[in-house]
Amino acid sequence: QVQLVEFGGGLVQLGGSLRFSCEVSATFFSIYTMGWYRQTPGKQRELVAAIPRAGTTTYGDSVKGRFTISRDNAKNTVSLQMNSLKPEDTAVYYCNAAYAGGSIGWGQGTQVTVSS
Repeated sequence: QVQLVEFGGGLVQLGGSLRFSCEVSATFFSIYTMGWYRQTPGKQRELVAAIPRAGTTTYGDSVKGRFTISRDNAKNTVSLQMNSLKPEDTAVYYCNAAYAGGSIGWGQGTQVTVSS
């Protein structure tokens, strides 16, 4: 069973930065596509960024150029660096692990609030 635990998040002012991480308890972490999603009340969960085992990272249009996803396969972690934060980035952020096109686990969610 894959377990994902998120660290970080919190309150930040407009234009500020935050970084949080997700630790994954899994034997085969390096083969998973890792992603960050976010959700606000009444809306569907949306992709923020994803980083595959190898190849090109993917970003949602609204975060391109501001957010950076990275992974450390030696430490079974995936991180999200968020810069130039906007009020519309306020959401609960979830870490996700996927393999062969299917989701295999979610983190507990971490609240990010951007104040103006």
